[in-house]
Amino acid sequence: TVLPPLVVSTAVQCINMPLVRATITLQNPESPVRNIRESLRKIHASHGLSGLWHGTSAGILKTVPKYVTAVVVKDYVGKALPPVDPTSPNKDRDNLINSAIKSSAAGVAGGGFYNPLEMMR
Repeated sequence: TVLPPLVVSTAVQCINMPLVRATITLQNPESPVRNIRESLRKIHASHGLSGLWHGTSAGILKTVPKYVTAVVVKDYVGKALPPVDPTSPNKDRDNLINSAIKSSAAGVAGGGFYNPLEMMR
């Protein structure tokens, strides 16, 4: 269960990195660019095509463990919870409670990776 979130979250970081770089450039008050398109062009002109992916490894190291941990914990908690009785009159509520428990556990576990790394940044 580790491989799919590992591959997907890594791919998302690689695809998203040019937009991250462009928005970081836009956040600089001294930057002459006015929008993301101009920012992408400026990065490409000054650093080449590879400049659009500058910082990808740091982004991967920061976020991929968070997502992998969250998915693994969600799967584990889902297996550990008692199954909902399909004949129960409260089955919808019980499914909602189980979903909330799984999501909460995944969020706390994923945040355990993300928050310390964000604080170091």
